[in-house]
Amino acid sequence: MQSEAQNGRIGEVIESSTIHFVAATYELLASPPFGSLVRATTTDQGLHVYGLIYDIHTGSREPGGRAIVRGRTYTGRYLYDDEIYRAHPDLSVVLQTEFTALIVGYTLHGRLIQRLPPQPPPVHYSVYPCPNEELAAFGDHLDFLRTVLLAPGLPADELLTAAVRTIALARRDGPTYLVRVGRELARLLKDDYDRLTALLHRLRP
Repeated sequence: MQSEAQNGRIGEVIESSTIHFVAATYELLASPPFGSLVRATTTDQGLHVYGLIYDIHTGSREPGGRAIVRGRTYTGRYLYDDEIYRAHPDLSVVLQTEFTALIVGYTLHGRLIQRLPPQPPPVHYSVYPCPNEELAAFGDHLDFLRTVLLAPGLPADELLTAAVRTIALARRDGPTYLVRVGRELARLLKDDYDRLTALLHRLRP
């Protein structure tokens, strides 16, 4: 359970660049789902950076290290799944869960702008999940669709559909919103019918 002292904070930035940031969670295996919108703080209290999670990774905290098999005890007893974590509470110390988020916009003194921010979030600054109200407000603008479609080296179409469906669930006009997104995608992908068709199929309620 998230500590009240964290005030909703789920982790902190451990790597940052112009187009994405990597954050480590404070709780093992506690990353928000793929396609979730998260918000990172910056040195400017009026500037917050938004990112869509496109990669989640859990592994050894040691650079270059790997997790070792824990499912068999020295007595020959086999452990399965949650039993392994209960039997080895040290795993929360030796393992770390991280997620990578594509930067899709920022707010500057309350104004939402869906393009790259002037500066990425600094390392060790806080990352928060976006509640439904914030998620719905972010979805009012559709400039982020182009950012995701053009992002290289990541599962862009899967990320886009996961994010849009999540936003739609947070909105009162969910079905209408999906239609609006579909029309914008048709405009953006007018020269790529196959990709457009696949995206629209994935966005069906």
